Amino acid sequence: MTIIVTGGAGFIGSNFIFYMLKEHPQDRIVCLDSLTYAGNLSTLAPVMDQPNFRFVKLDICDRPGVYTLFEEEKPDVIVNFAAESHVDRSIENPEVFLQTNIIGTSVLMDACRKYGISRYHQVSTDEVYGDLPLDRPDLFFHEDTPIHTSSPYSTSKASADLLVMAYHRTYGLPVTISRCSNNYGPYQFPEKLIPLMIANALADKPLPVYGEGLNVRDWLYVGDHCKAIDLILRNGTVGEVYNIGGHNEMKNIDIVKLICEYLGKPESLIEHVQDRKGHDMRYAIDPTKIHNELGWLPETMFKDGIRLTIQWYLDHKEWWENIVNGEYQNYYKEMYGKKGI
Repeated sequence: MTIIVTGGAGFIGSNFIFYMLKEHPQDRIVCLDSLTYAGNLSTLAPVMDQPNFRFVKLDICDRPGVYTLFEEEKPDVIVNFAAESHVDRSIENPEVFLQTNIIGTSVLMDACRKYGISRYHQVSTDEVYGDLPLDRPDLFFHEDTPIHTSSPYSTSKASADLLVMAYHRTYGLPVTISRCSNNYGPYQFPEKLIPLMIANALADKPLPVYGEGLNVRDWLYVGDHCKAIDLILRNGTVGEVYNIGGHNEMKNIDIVKLICEYLGKPESLIEHVQDRKGHDMRYAIDPTKIHNELGWLPETMFKDGIRLTIQWYLDHKEWWENIVNGEYQNYYKEMYGKKGI
């Protein structure tokens, strides 16, 4: 089948493309990405020349462009990773999040209605549920947990989820939604917590931690996330939401200390900074539904995944150093000319 993956030059999207091309070589993957600051075309260099892969530089808000792509490719499945996803950036500039995450989603679903597909899958986030108190470790997010957003980012994602379900109920569009916990692993943009701490520690720069660093997140290794989405696409029930969690709750400060220990750097590099506005205290997902229905469980414990991740960044310094110094923008220009995209 032909699968359009939006946002495929980003962190999770690119890992999903690698996973799908490896596990399902009979399928055709079309990557649609507008290459904003977090989209890195060099990430996809290993697969650019594969005959069952195509890259298209396109914004999901570009309705004529999206319709043209659907006419050309006649996709069977759409997996929408494309999103503005950084909470701090959403606080500074909410409008771009509303445009991409809500309007872009509607454009994709309108194209699905017009040209027909067998499945539209929306990749969402556990942040739509708000947060949980630190003193109630027995509480978890379930698929029926009420939406209670805290930031413009999570609000835009929740709005998109509601829109997806509305298209299912109103138009009969065959949809599924997954809400995941914090992902980590290879190819994550260096502004996120784990790669930022790795890069700064290697350069002996301060390691900025919000507040006391007591905020708790449930960490999911990106490869486990990709496998879960694949299962939902092939065996999930249309119209359903699936929570994807890692069963790996960690305090932010403990993660930073782990990175320091692994890299042999002093904890004196840690610098506590003013806390984020409306900072959620704890996220924790109960993935019982996807386990019971599809047999999925996270396979990577955090202690193993963090070692794999740190080692990947050590082995691929050129990739993230080019991002930090901006040289990856030159790669875009070279690839545009070379590939005619």
